[in-house]
Amino acid sequence: MSEREHVHLIGICGTAMASLAGLLKQRGFHVTGSDAAAYPPMSDLLRAMQIPVSEPYSEDNLKPRPDLVVVGNAISRGNVELESALDNRIPFQSLPQVLHDSFLRGREPVVVAGTHGKTTTTSMLAWIFQVAGKNPSFLIGGVAENFGTSFALRQSDHFILEGDEYDTAFFDKGPKFLHYFPDSVILTSVEFDHADIYKDLDAVKTAFKRLVNLVPRNGYIVAYDNSQNVDECLTRAFSKVERYGMKQGSAWRVRDLVFHATQTSWTLERDGRRWAELKMSLAGEYNVLNATAATAMAARYEIPPEAVAEALATFKSVKRRLEVKAEVAGVTIIDDFAHHPTAIGETLKALRTRYPGRRLWAVLEPRSNTLRRNVFF
Repeated sequence: MSEREHVHLIGICGTAMASLAGLLKQRGFHVTGSDAAAYPPMSDLLRAMQIPVSEPYSEDNLKPRPDLVVVGNAISRGNVELESALDNRIPFQSLPQVLHDSFLRGREPVVVAGTHGKTTTTSMLAWIFQVAGKNPSFLIGGVAENFGTSFALRQSDHFILEGDEYDTAFFDKGPKFLHYFPDSVILTSVEFDHADIYKDLDAVKTAFKRLVNLVPRNGYIVAYDNSQNVDECLTRAFSKVERYGMKQGSAWRVRDLVFHATQTSWTLERDGRRWAELKMSLAGEYNVLNATAATAMAARYEIPPEAVAEALATFKSVKRRLEVKAEVAGVTIIDDFAHHPTAIGETLKALRTRYPGRRLWAVLEPRSNTLRRNVFF
């Protein structure tokens, strides 16, 4: 595509789609979009970028005729705009296709993947690169509070992006991350999820094995060290692999973990030797592991311990990740995105370390396709 062309995104209010819209706008394209209903935080982001969003879906939203339609993975046959694009032979692509062809070519993609933790880990890694002066491009599946956005397009060779295992589009049911051809990968976890597109855990593992198999021999993989599922996926690796976690023998090992009232601190060892003393405002063992994965990847790109420590100490969070929304009459109201039993359990555990002795009410909205089925009942 050449700049100044008109690109229309069907399903623009999805986290990744809104981020892509921003990247395209930054590159100079005329960008429009549509959705069934605009909703924050992405509707706010799109409004701030002055990208018009039409709602609901309508054939009229494709007038004047765009040069390219990007079809979100939530869009199925029968959608009036998709049917109009097909009937009128308007060129269309998926989000990962556009990302690869227009933004990743000629750069060094660093992909953060896994069933859990990828949004926070991607945000941490982008912030570490930023503090270290590497000025990275990034695309995150959430609004990173340090940046106030979910994307950035810079001149740097490094493009840090969240690698989603969910399907690509109605015409491509493979995972998005297989389109990114990463130089480096963080693999946080592998569990059964997305029951609407994956038959079973073996199917999920096959997707991650393919991602691992895409990393070149001179690439790098950082992987969690306490999961048999992750172990199995690494059998397809041809690149260097380093493991992180809390086990003796881990290349990157968390030691002396302490949860304070407003802060978490730990010692990080590399190959058995102290590498850094780290602290951050986020609660939860899972966030310590996310930060450790981001640290290991940062070290691959020669970012020193001092820069990592500064970045983690100033890291804020991601919208809807243990986000304190209000305090009313002594009640603290917190919003979180966790929607898998493992993630929900870790989130509750983190809250108990941050608010010891306080009564905890958990209100669950079962919105994901997997949670609305019996697989985790």
